[in-house]
Amino acid sequence: MIYADQRWIGQHGIGRFAQHVLVGLDYRPVPLSSKPAAPLDSWFLARALSGLERNDLFFSPGYNTPLFCPSPFVFTIHDLSHIYCPEISSRAIRLYYATVMKRACRRAARILTVSEFTRTQIIDWSGVLPEKVLNVGCGADPTYQPTGDSFGLPFPYLLSVSNRKRHKNEFRTVEAFAKADLDHQMHFVFTGEPSADLLRCIESHQVRSRIDFLGVVPEAKLPSLYRGAEALIFPSLYEGFGLPILEAMACGIPVVTSNTTAMPEVAGEAALLVDPNSVEQISMAMEKLVSDSSLREQLRDKGITRAARFSWASTADRVHKLLAGDPARPVHGSR
Repeated sequence: MIYADQRWIGQHGIGRFAQHVLVGLDYRPVPLSSKPAAPLDSWFLARALSGLERNDLFFSPGYNTPLFCPSPFVFTIHDLSHIYCPEISSRAIRLYYATVMKRACRRAARILTVSEFTRTQIIDWSGVLPEKVLNVGCGADPTYQPTGDSFGLPFPYLLSVSNRKRHKNEFRTVEAFAKADLDHQMHFVFTGEPSADLLRCIESHQVRSRIDFLGVVPEAKLPSLYRGAEALIFPSLYEGFGLPILEAMACGIPVVTSNTTAMPEVAGEAALLVDPNSVEQISMAMEKLVSDSSLREQLRDKGITRAARFSWASTADRVHKLLAGDPARPVHGSR
């Protein structure tokens, strides 16, 4: 019997992955209602799974694992941002990764991830054999498509589907927007609520009247938000995949994203790639996309084609085949 951690399902990157890979999987949910990212979850999970037998299997669509488990287990590392982005990490998190997570990597039957970039980082960081780590990718729901309603904002806008984490590079994005030679009717729209630091940055660049925060946007509304935008601006400093890139392309809008980590792997040649540390490059890319209708159309067509290469159905199929097979077949030792 497969036991899977359904607690990850939600409106976030891991949540969407969990939602799509658990659909159609014959599994028993974990009998817990606590948050899977809680500090003591490894202990709670171990107690909840203590009755499993050797021929059972535990699967987590996120990075949580049981401290001990009588059956084989498979878990998913979507990125190693807490290792490579100190601005969103802490001593406690780094200790957790160095102890609990590395131990889990050695003990797991298989480790799933979502890009070749992250797969390589996991192998290098954990020391496990390459064949133990499998890239199953990500996708965009079929509701993300070029045709349909737009969100209905009363002004043209550039879009950032993001959060206030520092590696999302929002301070440079605001500065780039302020410096860009754009019509003053053009707004910049962020999902989520503003932080005090980001508001101070916006005020200092004198663009408060042209930057809007939409709060939490339900996933059902996200395709229309993408469709109404002139472009997605996504110059993140680090991504294990970069799901907004794919969603924007599927909705037929051009994308500006970073030339680092997993983002070039997802975008291919269907986006404008910039150095995320360069305000000038981000600003010039905004100007280019807004002013060049031919370029927008080219990127629109390339993006739709590119997005079609990724699907949640393919991701789920890879995961289901692995779990239905023999994921516990030996992969011996570390390098």
